[in-house]
Amino acid sequence: MFYRSSIGACALAAALLATLSGAFAFDETKYPDLKGQWRRAPNSYVGRTPGATYDPSKGWGPAQQAPLIPEYQARFETNLADQEAGGQGIGVTYTCVSPGMPRVTNGYGQTEFVVTPESTHILVENIHDSRRIFTDGRDWPAQFLPGLLGYSIGRWMDTEGRGKYDVLEVETRGFTGPRAYDSSGIPLHDDNQTVVKERIYLDRQDPNTLRDEVTVVDSALTRPWSVVKSFRRDSGRRPEWVEYVCGDNNGHVQIGSEGYMISADGYLMPTKKGQQPPDMKYFKQSGGK
Repeated sequence: MFYRSSIGACALAAALLATLSGAFAFDETKYPDLKGQWRRAPNSYVGRTPGATYDPSKGWGPAQQAPLIPEYQARFETNLADQEAGGQGIGVTYTCVSPGMPRVTNGYGQTEFVVTPESTHILVENIHDSRRIFTDGRDWPAQFLPGLLGYSIGRWMDTEGRGKYDVLEVETRGFTGPRAYDSSGIPLHDDNQTVVKERIYLDRQDPNTLRDEVTVVDSALTRPWSVVKSFRRDSGRRPEWVEYVCGDNNGHVQIGSEGYMISADGYLMPTKKGQQPPDMKYFKQSGGK
């Protein structure tokens, strides 16, 4: 019994040493200091902007001046009209579905960057915004499961030759839809062949400011659409992390392709004038047999 226990102890010690040696091999001083809590910087656009926009230097909706091809410009305008009438337009986040890429780069919640030897994680307290960026040198797999957030491969770069990484370059592909750039419902193409490229780095003059240069290549655009987003680090030593649960008190419900609301007394209600009720074929109608 003692012999077997000794073998087990030795094996455990060897495993721990191997783990520790792997940990020591990761030199975090070679990476930028991204510790702490980050928040989206206020939009640089001067004027009323309802929430985050894809281009923070411009206003909401048409003021974004999205370079859409005519077909998708028409869709965008139809979407805006639907929202004006009380509908949800293209957006589906009201049902707590992930905003998807590139909308998650708008920074809707408290954000934390976790850098590991093989991946960088962007953790966000908001619906399903958190991302995993593989930085282990892999190539694009022959097949992978598409999603709203896509599949991200990144590469840390030392652009100044100082022996330290200062820029994370990221490319994201492999999407499902529908997706939009922001709450105004600027659409991306149905083919979901979107490619999102990013350059993430700390501002050289202010290490508490982070920049994310985002470029979207999409079939619904007349040209690649590039913007720069900014984030500010919380100055507190121990910032408060508040749990956000989208489903709490969410009165929105989607049935088929239509969005409805649940009233305060628990009944299904329309969101816009003249909206038809859902098909009740599987429910016994009042007065029926």
